[in-house]
Amino acid sequence: MLGFHGAQSARFPIPPLSQAAFLLNFDGTLVEDTAPGDPVVLPPGLVDMLRRLRAACGDALAIVSSRTVEQLDEFLGDVPFAVGGEGGIALRHRPGGPIERTALPELPKVWLVQARDLVGTLPGVRLEHTEGGFILHYRAAPEAAQTLHAAAAAWVRESAGAYLLVAGRMAWEIRPAGVDKGYAVSLLMQRPPFLGRKPVVIGNDTSDESAMAVAKAAGGAGFRIPVDFPTPAVLRTWLAGLTA
Repeated sequence: MLGFHGAQSARFPIPPLSQAAFLLNFDGTLVEDTAPGDPVVLPPGLVDMLRRLRAACGDALAIVSSRTVEQLDEFLGDVPFAVGGEGGIALRHRPGGPIERTALPELPKVWLVQARDLVGTLPGVRLEHTEGGFILHYRAAPEAAQTLHAAAAAWVRESAGAYLLVAGRMAWEIRPAGVDKGYAVSLLMQRPPFLGRKPVVIGNDTSDESAMAVAKAAGGAGFRIPVDFPTPAVLRTWLAGLTA
């Protein structure tokens, strides 16, 4: 049974901070979501709030994001104890530690060729080649969503289960099966200072759902913007209140 921390609403039951581990998404969760290529602005007080939260939960604070570990370091430095990057493919378990990478299947080159050709016919669509696959962004061309989905679904079917199609925020991502944010959370929770604590996962995207499922299965909690918190600003206020 989860306990309540302080005067927190019954809508957000979490373990006491002495028993909790926080694993948080970055874009659209701790900071406002931005269009690809737009600069990310750290809200005033975010770094100090995260430092207080890390101290209050015995260092058990991690950022688990689709960004690379290196990008997250540029924004937050050594504020989180651990970092999961690239949607769970890359992990750094402790400050200054090595970045561990999961072995991935080789992405069929023909998919990338076909994806580039398809994107070339759809103004406003952008192709992002990731470490484990690729992402088709259609924020600037929402009318292309179904066309992109049909093509991506066909490629994934060819893989016989080796790859998955994941819905993002105005994007479709093809990524290796079994390597996701839930996978990252499960690995992080196996080592101190996370070991033995109850995970609290907060995100804003379909890609965060696997991590939330792992947290709930471990007796923790999972929250999502905008379902539970309407905006990142509201979430930041709530997190700050945990250590007030």
